[in-house]
Amino acid sequence: MNKEKDIQELVGKGPGADAPSEQRERNNRIFLCVVDNTAECKNAVYFAARRVAQTGGRLALLYIMLPAEFQHWMSVEEKMRDEAREEAEEALKLYSSQVQQWTNEVPTLYVREGKPADTILALIEEEKRISILVLGAGTDKKGPGPLVSSIGGKMSGKFPIPITIVPGNLSRKQLDLLT
Repeated sequence: MNKEKDIQELVGKGPGADAPSEQRERNNRIFLCVVDNTAECKNAVYFAARRVAQTGGRLALLYIMLPAEFQHWMSVEEKMRDEAREEAEEALKLYSSQVQQWTNEVPTLYVREGKPADTILALIEEEKRISILVLGAGTDKKGPGPLVSSIGGKMSGKFPIPITIVPGNLSRKQLDLLT
């Protein structure tokens, strides 16, 4: 009889036994997509939105403003920062409306200033629910881009979460098949 009780306990704890808590965890996870004004970024955002729609979770969009290098005159630096902020807000507004069309959800938006890799790591440390980083890879002869080269190459083995690199040359149909 003890054997039967042990088997029932094991069956009750098998795959799917914790489905409600697994589902909650899945719905709480955040896909982080770094956005800019490049063509490959559009594919990365679309891929991330499709993954969220298909598997649950939320999408967060991060626009990173590079630190102003011109610091001789504060008024010039402030003007450059204001222009960069406006560019960031426009890009996030555009991508946010597209994500809402694809997922029926409003993404979380972040604008940060700093070195890209450091800024991403700081945000991941700050927001513990970020569980996947999605980047778009460029298709020109210069390579996939500095962020993909840095994070997807040199740092990938030490990065705290999985990294998904979406090729910029894939069609929407191909991305749909992958998600």
